[in-house]
Amino acid sequence: MSIPSDRRYSDTHEWFKIDGSTVTIGITKFAVDELTDITYVQMHDVGTSIEQGGTIGEVESVKATSDIYSAVAGEISEVNGALDEDPATLNTDPYEAGWLIKLNAGDTSALDDLMDAAAYEAKYGAS
Repeated sequence: MSIPSDRRYSDTHEWFKIDGSTVTIGITKFAVDELTDITYVQMHDVGTSIEQGGTIGEVESVKATSDIYSAVAGEISEVNGALDEDPATLNTDPYEAGWLIKLNAGDTSALDDLMDAAAYEAKYGAS
């Protein structure tokens, strides 16, 4: 699975895809592989305000529970409810069907400081 080049990546293995003022957030394949089999996903509710560096929710696997962070401030506008029914979607499709939330962000400039796909792959050697 190749790393999509249309988003930015954090050192905590979240990805951020910008579409105007909406930022879709998910976790990378590297994170999924580290967690192993994901069994539960719990995101904050629509309407929740998130600070830059704040958590948007957590992902639980047979191995660990991990907080998921946002590199940009905003308000949650949508949560991927399909993951409630089938959290294992993250194991197979973390970059598309496995997105976690959509955030209305007034200012996305903080994402400019994150890695592009090539830098993320070079640093972590992972897809």
